[in-house]
Amino acid sequence: MTLQQFIDFDQFVRCYCIGQDEVMIMPYDPRKPYLSGEQYIHDPIYLEPKLHERVTKDVRTLNRALGYDINTVEFAIKDGVPYAIDFMNPAPDAELISVGAFYHNWVTNAVTDLVFKRLAEARTTQQYRWDAFLNPAPVQTEAVASASEQTNRTIRPGPIAGGKKQSAKAAAASEPGATTSAVSSADSSGGKNTAPNSLANDEPKQRTNRRVKSETGTTGERKKSASSSRPKTIS
Repeated sequence: MTLQQFIDFDQFVRCYCIGQDEVMIMPYDPRKPYLSGEQYIHDPIYLEPKLHERVTKDVRTLNRALGYDINTVEFAIKDGVPYAIDFMNPAPDAELISVGAFYHNWVTNAVTDLVFKRLAEARTTQQYRWDAFLNPAPVQTEAVASASEQTNRTIRPGPIAGGKKQSAKAAAASEPGATTSAVSSADSSGGKNTAPNSLANDEPKQRTNRRVKSETGTTGERKKSASSSRPKTIS
């Protein structure tokens, strides 16, 4: 929808424009009934020369901007100022019964001349002033993380000191129940972990010691209980 201001015009013209250059200004009264024969009037001096020149220039400017080779432009004129009312008619009315014999013949001849003119010219791609809006150049965008985000996402390996021996020490130290002697034996064996074997060899001895202590304690308790159970002699 287009909202237009109503112009209580003094004069009204409808203008043919052919080939973005040839202009025919037609006095036109939109208030008359269509096909009444009263809408179009042939009057070469309908506009004063200065206004005629202004309307002709505006018609060419609009058509060159739109890229139309055939068009009609309507102006409502108030206080000597032409207001463009309708200017997008690439297939305008040119019926003999509608526009009259004079204007019908003029537009027919103008279009015929345009056809032969275009045939004689080298064919080029038509360029319009609004091409950039209809076919904009593709815009390539890339998502780039900020410097802080890139720093946070970067994974850096930690320093490794002491080679394999250091790794063996760290692994041995992390074992539950590991002792310094076990780690030392791992170092002396060229990186082989012998801690589990040494602990296994010591385990029977520890069991024997615990058993001896247990038996000793039990014998003492038996002797003590036996001595306490003997009857005492009262002299």
